[in-house]
Amino acid sequence: MENTRSHDSSSAIKITDSNNVTKVSPAKIADRALKYSSVFWFISILLGQWFFFYYIFAFYGFSVINDNMEIWNRWEAMGAKPYHVGDFSGNLAFAAHAIGAGIVAFGGILQLIPKLRSTFPRFHKINGYVYLITVFCLAISGFYLVWVRDPDPINSSGIGTTINGFLILLFAYFTVRNAINKDIKTHRKWALRLFVVSNAQWTLRVGTFSYLITGNLLGTKPAFGDLFFSLWTFGCYLLPLAVLQLYFYATEKHSQAIWHSYWNIATSTLLFVLTILMVIGMVGFTPFLLSVINNEEISF
Repeated sequence: MENTRSHDSSSAIKITDSNNVTKVSPAKIADRALKYSSVFWFISILLGQWFFFYYIFAFYGFSVINDNMEIWNRWEAMGAKPYHVGDFSGNLAFAAHAIGAGIVAFGGILQLIPKLRSTFPRFHKINGYVYLITVFCLAISGFYLVWVRDPDPINSSGIGTTINGFLILLFAYFTVRNAINKDIKTHRKWALRLFVVSNAQWTLRVGTFSYLITGNLLGTKPAFGDLFFSLWTFGCYLLPLAVLQLYFYATEKHSQAIWHSYWNIATSTLLFVLTILMVIGMVGFTPFLLSVINNEEISF
């Protein structure tokens, strides 16, 4: 039996026997597993992000247009009171933050589509500018809401949001710098990191619902006082960043093909499991947001 390494884009190893029958090697299986798990993640997050975009503009967008921002306080039942009477700057910052999150949810995922980048490079560039400006405003408005508007910013939520904001600004800087330097490969890595941290608040909410649903299914009786919620304030962007780094490593070439295959299988399995958990959270989060839009009672 003869082993030959093919030099196609997937860097797969094909095994050809004496009868010239090509068999799929473990490396090929590992590469396919990583590819399909990535596609599964992309489709899932696209659906979730675009529904989130719909919710933001259906609830926050129209409330601003109709000068009915008092309805934001429907969240008071959950311990939040976004609208403050007479606080023009604070209400403006919150509106900008919420609507900015919607723009990021819709436009960010488009930047990740290779076919769109290659076919419509001008759109990719313009959309990228809009995205960068929006995430910058998102970070600054987040700082304002935590450190100026919030009377008690020194808590896990405030600190987590602040770190998230600094990461957004840092990753945006490296994304732009590498684009200017024409280092497209590195630019795309930083753009993916920026995408992850820019959508942390969506991940926070989806993860919360996933924890509550899976916990109830497993009979662990989850509650809002659980340690998970303090940790998830930071985990909503640190965990995706860690998984993304594993993905980067899996897509790089390595001298020892067998270990590379094992790594790809492990990474694709982890990505698949986390995507399933994300989908579970989306399934719970979607009807909840619909109840908010439809002015129904907010409850879990």
